[in-house]
Amino acid sequence: MGCTTLAALPATEAGAAAGAVSVQYHTGSTGSDQAEPWLKVKNTGSSPVALSGVKLRYYFKADSASATYRFACSWAVKGCGNITGTFGTLAHPTATADRYLEIGFTPGAGSLAAGADSGDLQLRFHRSDWQSLNQRDDYSFGATQSSYANWTKVTAQVDGATVWGTAPEGNDPTDPTDPTDPTDPPGSGASLFDDFNYTKHDDPAISAHGWNVRSNSGGPGVPGATWAPQNVTFSASGGNSVMNLETSTAGTGESTKQTEVLTKATKFKNGTYAARVKFSDAPKSGPDGDHLVQTFFTINDLKAPMADDYAEYDFEYLPNGGWGEPSNILYTTSWETYNPDPWQAVNQHTESRQSYAGWHDLVVTIDNSSIKYYVDGQPFGTHDAAYLPERPMSINFNQWLIDLAGQTSTSPRAYDQQVDYVLHVKDQVLSPAQVAAKVAAYRTAGTAFEDTVPSA
Repeated sequence: MGCTTLAALPATEAGAAAGAVSVQYHTGSTGSDQAEPWLKVKNTGSSPVALSGVKLRYYFKADSASATYRFACSWAVKGCGNITGTFGTLAHPTATADRYLEIGFTPGAGSLAAGADSGDLQLRFHRSDWQSLNQRDDYSFGATQSSYANWTKVTAQVDGATVWGTAPEGNDPTDPTDPTDPTDPPGSGASLFDDFNYTKHDDPAISAHGWNVRSNSGGPGVPGATWAPQNVTFSASGGNSVMNLETSTAGTGESTKQTEVLTKATKFKNGTYAARVKFSDAPKSGPDGDHLVQTFFTINDLKAPMADDYAEYDFEYLPNGGWGEPSNILYTTSWETYNPDPWQAVNQHTESRQSYAGWHDLVVTIDNSSIKYYVDGQPFGTHDAAYLPERPMSINFNQWLIDLAGQTSTSPRAYDQQVDYVLHVKDQVLSPAQVAAKVAAYRTAGTAFEDTVPSA
């Protein structure tokens, strides 16, 4: 957002075809406290377009090389919980742009029928330090756009192909320099990889590889529940070894057996975390309806209520709702701190209200500016620098019951959560495609386990 003037660059519009969209824009604010690009996406093709495959880019000039920005959604017809915002740096800066805000959609946003539009996306962003910003020199800004109109200075991609708009010169979103494009495995770096190729919960290799199958008492979960190591089992599935976490109950705390597997070491901090996890909506036996939580997360200990060096980064799937939600919901949550009694939480979360039953590739990256969550290769949520970790963490999987109110029957029932692999790469931010390539490289080499991450 510096001090140069707006340079008008040629703009072209992609032809209306199947899988094509157009973008309309008007500015919600011409002030200096925050930028407010309000957008609409219209399907100009002849077939439905899944919004989860659509990416929009709004280009701007940073006020300084060190300036960082935060994204927010004020209101959206599709629901702000289904809108993601991620900032990136252009490979070829111009006089009017060196950054971009990329807008994406979770699967919960649904699809657009031919001729339909998304309705309002009332978006905004501001400097992390809340210093004034200058929009006048931003490539995508239109000071006189007081109502929606087609705007080719915002680009749109559908399934990776640019179908609308013109980027600042030399910065087409599909250029090979785009950081989301590489699919080759990244260079060597300290890593943890585990294919969970074990025989049973007390296989000596599990402990030797740094894992603890939990048996000690305590939360989370319903009072009186126990953590049952014997309910963690291993089997073959799709040619790979799979870890299964079973949680069972007969409607009382004493009958509830929960499961958790976690690293013994708390040595993981910045970098990339990834796992392939199978969530379940229905029990494998007995009546359905329990308020279940199925997870993949990192965490360290809360040294005191509201301690500011606490950290936790969660994928939490609730197949039957809970915490006030009536049905399926997937949360990603980044924690700064909390007070257990009386309850007070300081966190940022993104959610999607739909079924996630089945296998999913889950990725979270942490660098010095943000926390980014991905589900099945698509951006799911970006959380602010205020929630970055101050201390290393452990890596955890667990399945537990929030309460016994979802299903009051005393008939026994059991639920499964499965894990195919886990990967952490220290201090490297990998794209989901790079994660997949790295996992494939381990398996091609016949490497079922590696841990080169140094102790904290």
